Amino acid sequence: MYLAIEGVIGVGKTTLARLLQPTFACDLLLEVFEENPFLSDFYGDRERFAFQTQIFFLLSRYRQQRVSVPKSLENGDLISDYTFEKDALFAQLNLNGDELDTYTDVHEALAERIVRPDLTVFLKVDTDTAMQRIALRDRSYERNMERAYIDSLNHAYETFFSKQTTQNVLTIDTNNLDYVSRKEHLESVSNRIRDALSIPPYQPELPMSGKQLT
Repeated sequence: MYLAIEGVIGVGKTTLARLLQPTFACDLLLEVFEENPFLSDFYGDRERFAFQTQIFFLLSRYRQQRVSVPKSLENGDLISDYTFEKDALFAQLNLNGDELDTYTDVHEALAERIVRPDLTVFLKVDTDTAMQRIALRDRSYERNMERAYIDSLNHAYETFFSKQTTQNVLTIDTNNLDYVSRKEHLESVSNRIRDALSIPPYQPELPMSGKQLT
């Protein structure tokens, strides 16, 4: 099983991936975004630093996907907190003209070599709720994020997944979910994933009594 979790910034992708890992007893692949040297500059001046930021993310995500995903799947199951396709959503918002054309050519060439998830879980959220969650985690480079940017990104995600026909997608509305504090919410998400992947729920073995069937 290869499960990927997607959604707008602040929706709770990494948190859910970490919480699901012990449930499915699988490897965990987390996006490495802190290493991007252009990220804080990008949030200060998106137009100026967009191309550098996108190309760095594209190549970084490609290297991680090409190495880590096949290696993990050789040993068992995998949950990731992002998909390779997400990078193109950001690029379409942040780039234009020749820069977007160049990025698209590179992305399409690299995407052919990427393993696709068996299921992508799209975590849906209202923009205001996403902004609250971003403020709550208080990452220094996210403090200057504009609501209009997150809103545009949120709509891009919803449009992309509403039209998705080439992959298996499970959409979960997270506005009223708290899978960190409420165990039943996490179990509900887990059961929906199992159902989407046709994985039966875990049932402990019953103690044997009387005659043993063979």
